[in-house]
Amino acid sequence: MKPKETPRKNTNRNDSPGPVITLLVYGTLKRGLPNHDRFCRNAIDIQPATVWGRLYDLGTFPALEVPEESILAYGTADPLADAATQARFEAEAAQHPAPRAKGRTRSGWGLVRGELMAFDDPAERLPRLDHLEGYHPDGPSLYRRVLTPVFCGDASVAAWVYIADKRQNLLKAGLNPYYEYIV
Repeated sequence: MKPKETPRKNTNRNDSPGPVITLLVYGTLKRGLPNHDRFCRNAIDIQPATVWGRLYDLGTFPALEVPEESILAYGTADPLADAATQARFEAEAAQHPAPRAKGRTRSGWGLVRGELMAFDDPAERLPRLDHLEGYHPDGPSLYRRVLTPVFCGDASVAAWVYIADKRQNLLKAGLNPYYEYIV
């Protein structure tokens, strides 16, 4: 299945009049998959990207696990505070560029492929996406939204991603990880 092209409002996220968030999607929110048009069709920009992790097939959707040490921040119930947190980490990262990620590490983490999406209006976008992903910042959740380094081309950027909430025991023993969700 060939992904549909998402029209871009502009090609420079810095042109947005307000805060912008970036989110790495790796499952049903990707172009051409069931939830993309409903939740992501108005993305400002979409680029291929990778993140260190393991992807698991839970049947009708995937779940991502990332190394605990790569989590920069946890999402909150305040979308504008989360946008500010992301902007702060991006500013810090711009001063200290990270090397480009390649291959697999010895500890078994690999590069999971997804799409890095930029959105304006986090106050509208994040609550809708959090609801879809079953994320409740102050309670039991299917997923947790975390800020982690994401690799896009030769750059490393801080982006939000939904990961399996280990408290819900989604990642049962015996599941084999893979690195791209393809329907």
